[in-house]
Amino acid sequence: MAITASMVKELRDSTGAGMMDAKKALTENDGDMEAAIDWLRTKGLAKAAKKSGRTAAEGLVAVQVSGGHGVAVEVNSETDFVGKNADFQKMVAGIATVALGASDVDALKAADLDGKTVEQTVTDAVAVIGENMSVRRMSTIDAETVVSYVHNAAAPGMGKIGVLVGLNGGDEAFGKQVAMHIAAVNPASLSEDDLDPAVVEKEKQVQIDIARESGKPEQVIEKMIIGRMKKYMSEVTLVNQAFVVNPDLTVGDAAKEAGATITGFVRLEVGEGIEVVKEDFAAEVAKAVKG
Repeated sequence: MAITASMVKELRDSTGAGMMDAKKALTENDGDMEAAIDWLRTKGLAKAAKKSGRTAAEGLVAVQVSGGHGVAVEVNSETDFVGKNADFQKMVAGIATVALGASDVDALKAADLDGKTVEQTVTDAVAVIGENMSVRRMSTIDAETVVSYVHNAAAPGMGKIGVLVGLNGGDEAFGKQVAMHIAAVNPASLSEDDLDPAVVEKEKQVQIDIARESGKPEQVIEKMIIGRMKKYMSEVTLVNQAFVVNPDLTVGDAAKEAGATITGFVRLEVGEGIEVVKEDFAAEVAKAVKG
């Protein structure tokens, strides 16, 4: 029986299984939808799909560097406990290694990892470990020198915050200091040129509104805004921030002293931007009992 795209979609919608798994299930069962669902259940794939609705905001960020190319990958789980699991850490390390050759997160999920796609590997781990997991995002950087740093490391090359810094000139020791600064201070961009103009304009308008509340003349407000926006840039752009290693210098000035140009950076923090719905204790217990 010919397996159509609509059949695959229907099975995916009802079980949450991946596209290739759904197609294989239908192929193995001659298009019989109920039999395909049972097939997925026996393989542990429907069980994994059942857990896919849970919020996965914990996990690990792993970093890998090869020559002048670096990659950071975030793999999420539901609890911090899983991030300490040796099997989970091994899987994350393997995914990060594969990510060195991937162009984006979709390509990474489709890439081969020990004979399976990365997506399938994660799905299988969900069935074994019993928590929802996902490869959430990845970022890459290329430069003459790429330096990595992991904050709060759970294992070599992975932890709660992963940072990559691209340098032209300088040395790895300076790059490591910059990476630690980025982990701690979390700049929004490398320089003013890299900031989203809409974000800058919004901040400027906020500062104008605050200044007008003072009742000062417009010409005075204009001068106030220049100073306030300069201060804003010194807080959110890496090269203008006070260097944590030597606060008397900006990061940009420290780079000049080190004979380096910072070409870019990546900072991934586990769970960043994920909204976690808090439940009361009774609800958590009830949910756990129901599985």
